[in-house]
Amino acid sequence: MQAFTAKLAAVSVLLLGLLSLSPVVAKTPDGRLHANFARRPSVPIVPLPDVVALTSKDGKELPPLNTTYYFDQLIDHNNPSLGTFKQRFWHSYEFYEKGGPIILMTPGEANAAPYTGYLTNRTINGQIAQQENGSTIVIEHRYYGLSNPFDDLSSESLRFHTIQQAIDDLEYFAKNVVLPQPDGDSVKPGQAPWVLIGGSYSGALTSFTMVNKPNLFQAGYASSAVVESIVDFWGYFQPVLENMAKNCSADVQAVIAHVDKTFTFGSDKEITSILKTFNMTALRPHLDDAAGALRNNLWEWQSLSPSSRSGLFFQFCDALEVKDGKSAGPKGWGLQHALQAWGKFWTETYYPSLCEDQDVVSCLGTYDPTQEYWTDTSVDNSGRSWFWIVCNEVGFYQEGAPLGHPTIVTRLVQPPYDERQCTYMFPEAFAKLGHLPVPNVAKTNKAYDGWFVKEKHLFFANGRRDPWREATLAAEGTHFSSTPDQPLALSDGFHCSDLSTANANVDPTVLSVQQQALKAMAGWLAEWKPSAQ
Repeated sequence: MQAFTAKLAAVSVLLLGLLSLSPVVAKTPDGRLHANFARRPSVPIVPLPDVVALTSKDGKELPPLNTTYYFDQLIDHNNPSLGTFKQRFWHSYEFYEKGGPIILMTPGEANAAPYTGYLTNRTINGQIAQQENGSTIVIEHRYYGLSNPFDDLSSESLRFHTIQQAIDDLEYFAKNVVLPQPDGDSVKPGQAPWVLIGGSYSGALTSFTMVNKPNLFQAGYASSAVVESIVDFWGYFQPVLENMAKNCSADVQAVIAHVDKTFTFGSDKEITSILKTFNMTALRPHLDDAAGALRNNLWEWQSLSPSSRSGLFFQFCDALEVKDGKSAGPKGWGLQHALQAWGKFWTETYYPSLCEDQDVVSCLGTYDPTQEYWTDTSVDNSGRSWFWIVCNEVGFYQEGAPLGHPTIVTRLVQPPYDERQCTYMFPEAFAKLGHLPVPNVAKTNKAYDGWFVKEKHLFFANGRRDPWREATLAAEGTHFSSTPDQPLALSDGFHCSDLSTANANVDPTVLSVQQQALKAMAGWLAEWKPSAQ
């Protein structure tokens, strides 16, 4: 294969053209295009340290960590004649010594520019690099940020946006890139050991790649890896239910049960009363939108981490459970207080933060297929790119629990609610099916082994309080064993907590997971031997 030389952003003609594009602005604080879209399995951003200049171990001054490089990636690995596109990556050899490993990570379904903190020892990536004298890379996933084969995200352009193409990207990059370091043309797999790291979806991608490309990477680290694709992913809210304050859980369950019963069987007067409580009367034609919108307060759980001291989730529970300076007991204050308190918090505090100056239908309604968030095909639209994968390959629709199981979100929202949205966003791909598109999760799980992955040198790290836990190897009832070849380490953390050094500084269970990983990596990398080139 031909080797492609990385090019600095400062001299890239491509960048000049891309700067003229206007990226889609997310409509919610957590990056979603719409407030009734489910949360993405995203990697938390770790900020860069306040460092004026970095130096290599031999004292050479290094480029700034946010220096952007470009790699000529194949548009279609099944048909190389289609040509290449510019795939962005970032790199540091602060800790590198000749013979050390190359630590590769993609943040997955996001513009990768804010993720250069993962080049540093503020993360497990940098800790491994520091311990093993390695260099670090963050690479942008195809169809995210400015790494796009085409100039739009239409259904036609997205035909090469698949999990398998993303896996093939990692292989082609590793085998062909010339890294911007002194021996950058001689550190390909076989010449140097490579380690693949990921979290959440990119953690699953780490597992999938180890399955699909055996012996390419000497080791892998998969944090909160959502390896099992699931259409009706009601289990997203199970760790939230288990770990939130008992009084808050009791009152949320009571309110949701009341909302569902009233919206299903109540009189027009009773329905209107609830809608007025949350200032959602404009959603009267589509009560599933109104009930589904209340998931947002529970989705805030995903933003928590061991190092966070506060957050909107805690504010929400305090609004429901603290009355006249006194906290409710484990059974909560009961339906009437909780309903009014939730409505007050929603209208006065939460909705302005979530929707800013948007009207209720624009922010929470999902039934107008002409809205811009359905039709905007401009690049750097992570929500659209991710929804393509959701609709086709992974599902992860975050709905209410089945009858007979406690639920903290509405049961009025079920997979067809989300599948309908697939036809709005990608009408060219799905409108002519004659039925709603159902993600082919069985194919995905069969191709990449899902929960039943068994690979050498693959470290899984999970958190008990992670809302994505039920799609990981730590899911309830799975009882997967940790082995020396495929360790499964569990902390008390949240989503991808173990990727961050700061979280380890405040949570000894996260520190323990990182220490186990560092020990495993040391042993696995010591086993590596160069192969004939």
